[in-house]
Amino acid sequence: MPGSPRHPRKVTTLLAGLGLLVTGAALQVTATATPAHAATPHRILFDDGHAEEAGNADWIISTSKPDPLSQDSSPSSETDWTGALSSWGVALQKTGDYSLKTATSALTYGGSSTTDLSNFDTLVLPEPNTLFTTAEKTAIMNFVKNGGGLFMVSDHTGADRNNDGEDAVEILNDLMTNNSVDSTDPFGFSIDSLSISSDYPSAISDSTDPVLHGSFGTVSKSLIASGTTATLKPADNSGVKGLLYRTGYSGNTGAFFATSTFGSGRVAFWGDSSPIDDGTGQSGNTLYDGWNDSGATNAALALNATEWLAGGSSSGGGDDGGGSGTCTSAQLLGNNGFESGASTWSATSGVITNSSSQSARTGSYYAWLDGYGSATTDTLSQSVTIPSGCTTAALSFYLHIDTAETTTSTAYDTLKVQVLNSSGTVLGTLATYSNLNAASGYTQRSFSLASYAGQTVTLKFTGTEGSTLQTSFVIDDTALNVS
Repeated sequence: MPGSPRHPRKVTTLLAGLGLLVTGAALQVTATATPAHAATPHRILFDDGHAEEAGNADWIISTSKPDPLSQDSSPSSETDWTGALSSWGVALQKTGDYSLKTATSALTYGGSSTTDLSNFDTLVLPEPNTLFTTAEKTAIMNFVKNGGGLFMVSDHTGADRNNDGEDAVEILNDLMTNNSVDSTDPFGFSIDSLSISSDYPSAISDSTDPVLHGSFGTVSKSLIASGTTATLKPADNSGVKGLLYRTGYSGNTGAFFATSTFGSGRVAFWGDSSPIDDGTGQSGNTLYDGWNDSGATNAALALNATEWLAGGSSSGGGDDGGGSGTCTSAQLLGNNGFESGASTWSATSGVITNSSSQSARTGSYYAWLDGYGSATTDTLSQSVTIPSGCTTAALSFYLHIDTAETTTSTAYDTLKVQVLNSSGTVLGTLATYSNLNAASGYTQRSFSLASYAGQTVTLKFTGTEGSTLQTSFVIDDTALNVS
């Protein structure tokens, strides 16, 4: 009841476990991202930490890792770098508009590694053959949600090159359906468990699409040499779009190449690795030159899509900023109404609750800080990247405060709303509430975070309660809307 002290915390094992998982994930996503600016090279990271070289696969731009320039600082042909993706890498490098790196270890977002995702505009996953860890999936999904580009290249079902029981179809579907950020069909498509032996999928007719008609050329066809397709679900994500289809298919089935959006980021899917294989690479591998296949336009498709994912336009040629330099209108906070329990947020044990002792504004769950009538400090936080192209970034939340304090002049118990950087330094205090602000019902509070555009920051609520007489700070229905 309002004004009554809160009972000692009783947290279920499941909720406590989720809290630990989220805390671990949050530690990986609190670093300040390096924002891209106009004329800054698009920063592309190719993954090689998930068996992309297993078996006959050679899905690397160069054997020099992380920096391909160490092999040849000014490549002019595909053989100047060694790898079946060298044509892709060299073509980007020759424009002068791209900075390329290769990741060989676990993917992180907000860490100190030179290959941390916060340092890049686009992540390329060229037929991964081992499952991503829980932390990696959190990192990838938050990277995209906060403005990054994700290029997923699959292969046919059963293409388990390292014999670990997982193929790219299963691995990429797992990324989309089993992550802590959004597992409810976030991109609006699923990858089909198919093994299509051969085909030349055709492009749709859309002269305005920047992937089909980009600065690297016009796309007409692609290539399947044992691959798969995707099933689109626009009801789950209206941004999903099929660009090339398997012969005889259209609409929501048989999409061989598709694009979508998620949060402020962009996503591309390709159903086979053969189109990006340039036929050159390390000795001992059996490779196929799909990149230069005369019946397809695979090079233009790969390069235009890379440009689009990194934030370029159909005519920009790489002069625009990267993925973090664009702004798509979106709500950026994950689990913003707390209905998924402790997911996405980092919080003191018991803060995110569906206890009947307080009332959620909507739904069942809410965040309850303090309310014990004893010396207590509770926290609630979430890391988020505000794309540098956004001119509006409106933080809002609903707050209810009740108290047993009787004073009308002294703030014994307080709630601070702050913005922090990766080092935990407070960049700004948006507001401080106290027992003096107690009132019935919820009140919406709003603040502008536009000054933090281009940065990854942590939004933190800190409730501090004195030694006697409870004050409860109850939060629900948060949002960070950018445009």
